[in-house]
Amino acid sequence: MTGGGDQPDLLSDLTDLDFARHLLAEMHDDLHGQVSRYRMLTDFSRDLGPNGTMIFGGQAAHFAWIEARSSFVYGNFAATILLCQGLVEHLLAAWLHGGLLIDDIPNRISFRETLRRCRERDVISDLDVTDLQRLMGLRNPLSHFRHVDDAGNLDRRSLDTGQQAADLIRHDAIFAIGLAVRMLAKPAFRLGPTA
Repeated sequence: MTGGGDQPDLLSDLTDLDFARHLLAEMHDDLHGQVSRYRMLTDFSRDLGPNGTMIFGGQAAHFAWIEARSSFVYGNFAATILLCQGLVEHLLAAWLHGGLLIDDIPNRISFRETLRRCRERDVISDLDVTDLQRLMGLRNPLSHFRHVDDAGNLDRRSLDTGQQAADLIRHDAIFAIGLAVRMLAKPAFRLGPTA
């Protein structure tokens, strides 16, 4: 875009004002849903406590958390699932790497191995492992091609359950963001008192 107000861009016949109209219309179309998801995210985040949480995993984990929240609120559900998986993977592996552990972790540790080691150290529970494996099962078919005959394929799930794919992925995103908050609220990451 050029800085000339209503002057069109070289590659577009839309003016800045035209783009603003499109953005406002898009924001308006799902405003009720966005407010509802923001409220849900705020309710989930109460578990983080008044002092917040320490996000292990550097900038990658931090950006994954910020963008997962934004994606969830704006209804970008596939992005929410992908970002939550990335956040949790960075969070847990970085905790293992940053801790005062006797054994060192490899430069590229698998998520399953991360889960195993975190479970051994009681950072996560058996239920957490099950839910994190479910998240991985939701993320993988979004990241990697799966034939329609694969049970994880979104179209297959829609056919098998009789639910619209949009409803399934929205439900998956609610699960993913809730699980991400649950991990961030773990005593290993929570700042201040945990009780």
